[in-house]
Amino acid sequence: MAKRAVHRRARKILGEEPVALVWCEIHKPIPTPPKEVHRAAGRGRLKPGHHWLLYVGAVVFFFIVVPMMLLDKLGAGRRDRPNARSSGSGRGRDRDRGRDPANHVFDGDWNLTAGRLLLHWYGHSPNPKRLVMLARDRVCIAASARRRLSPTKADDFRIVAEFPLDQARVEGEAGQPRGFATFRLRFADGSWLEAGRLGEPEDADHFLRTING
Repeated sequence: MAKRAVHRRARKILGEEPVALVWCEIHKPIPTPPKEVHRAAGRGRLKPGHHWLLYVGAVVFFFIVVPMMLLDKLGAGRRDRPNARSSGSGRGRDRDRGRDPANHVFDGDWNLTAGRLLLHWYGHSPNPKRLVMLARDRVCIAASARRRLSPTKADDFRIVAEFPLDQARVEGEAGQPRGFATFRLRFADGSWLEAGRLGEPEDADHFLRTING
């Protein structure tokens, strides 16, 4: 379970003991909004920040690993060329069938609640983790300003969005495989937002059981 510091902080900012809470993330890339919508929302960031070690790894990959892979495939590419056209067109058809402008992240309407929430998601913090807290009469989303965050010890998060229960509800199935569990925030205007990568398995299990109860 999340350590006492997390529950203590949650209780303090909610003013009551949380019914359930869980750390989560937007588990897929946020789709690119229309330019005018993004501009009107202040051109906030649409991707999380990354630790510097990730950039070092990317440099090593592109300048060492990729050239080696290309050299390795030069000979094989000639032998496979007769079949390349047919296999490529098949993959293109598969991509067309599976294309989803909203990337299964939200309902797709940037002007509704879920879309507006996404436009400011990483503006509150470059860290991808958010704490969703259920109180007796509202659903709250909290974030820490830190770039790096320990979800079991965080004690500086603050509420960045909250919705009364007549405006938002949480939907998700209990008993989902750990590591793959997701839930949706569904809003009164019909929009929805999906979150995954649920932190702390015991918190996730309790959270999902609670919203099903």
